Amino acid sequence: MNLLNKLPGVVNPKSRLNFKDRLKWTGVSLLLFFLMGGIHVFGAMPGVYERFRQISVLMGSEFGTLATLGIGPIVTSSILLQVLVGSKILTWDMNSMEGRAKFQGTQKLLTIFLCFIEGFAFVMFGAVPAQTPAMIPIVAFQIALGGLIILFLDEVITKWGIGSGVSLFIAAGVSKVIFVGLFSPFGETPAGAIPQILYGFSTANFTLIGMAMTTIFATFAIFAICLYVQSIKVEIPLALSQLRGFGRRWPLNFFYTSNLPVILAAAFMINVTMMGAMLDSKDIGILGEYDENGHAVSGLGYYLSAPYNVLQNALFGIGPVDPLRIVTYIIFLSILCVVFALFWVETANMGPGAVADQISGVGMQIPGFRKDKRVLVKVLSKYIYPLTVMGGIAVGLLAALADITGALGTGTGILLTVMILHNFYERLSTQYMEDMNPAMRKFFE
Repeated sequence: MNLLNKLPGVVNPKSRLNFKDRLKWTGVSLLLFFLMGGIHVFGAMPGVYERFRQISVLMGSEFGTLATLGIGPIVTSSILLQVLVGSKILTWDMNSMEGRAKFQGTQKLLTIFLCFIEGFAFVMFGAVPAQTPAMIPIVAFQIALGGLIILFLDEVITKWGIGSGVSLFIAAGVSKVIFVGLFSPFGETPAGAIPQILYGFSTANFTLIGMAMTTIFATFAIFAICLYVQSIKVEIPLALSQLRGFGRRWPLNFFYTSNLPVILAAAFMINVTMMGAMLDSKDIGILGEYDENGHAVSGLGYYLSAPYNVLQNALFGIGPVDPLRIVTYIIFLSILCVVFALFWVETANMGPGAVADQISGVGMQIPGFRKDKRVLVKVLSKYIYPLTVMGGIAVGLLAALADITGALGTGTGILLTVMILHNFYERLSTQYMEDMNPAMRKFFE
């Protein structure tokens, strides 16, 4: 515990910060995060990092820069400790200050170790190759240093800003991808969808116009669907056992496990792709053949990887459409999301037993049932497990649909961003209303 107390960190504010100050610190931290993504690592070989595009979106990273690690070490350490605590391997009481302090301190220590371990692993295994063998430790140290800076920026936002730094970094990275995908004018043919439409009209290239409009429509349609589904919830009526006539509702979201299943599923599929590409480079084709950008072109890896831009290919005949690959990808991703959702419910204190303890702890019970934890667990099981399975399937289908339709930011990225921004909006509307400018306050009312 003494080691955990001596770890470097960001001090807590000595007085209450108003909304304006918190917004300022949040903005400065996000600006520094974006700047890190533009500072290339000295001594690293210039390369094409297209094969890391999906993991970059998920981890808020930019390969080959100081933001190469992104939030990866923070998320990895947090998930690992959540599993250890939820499975009772680490018997920490998360309801006590001591237990939470141990969790946060151990997570920070583990994150620091992972920054250096992942930094050297990325260089040694060629994800960010060094120009010469002598430059390997220098490149790896810069990548690890970038991970540490992001760790402290996350602390700044958590203590001095608004919300979670990890969540905001994900949302910021996805928003950047979508903004560039919509408005970038660069390239012989503009990279952004809107400039492509203008360029298509000037050159009478109606195929380009149609493809760009399809991309824009798919992106906004997925956003709208995610916003709608995010608002669906089941509310269980509760009553206070010691006070008649007083009650409340216990909400269970349709996306009960939030964005964790799709993050874990996407990370699993990315690792399968990277492993397949690495094995193929050694002439071991267990998972199929891969091109120079790490994309599967045959075998099992091909049928389990995302088939991007299928809608554009089908409408405008610019590429092949493989129905079997579409079906296998959707089924595999949905099954993975359900498996990880059930796993997370059981290991992260979200199961019926843990929720029953929370309800009993505040002296509440379900009207019409006797005050007994076993009754609570039985009733909650009828809601939690079906929501977990249906929510996992819905998350998988939405993510796959976005990939297939060519939505900007990838399906997983859009899902994460919608959930993060929705939670951010709720936090602002409940905690900082009194500090807002009257014009801004009307927006949140």
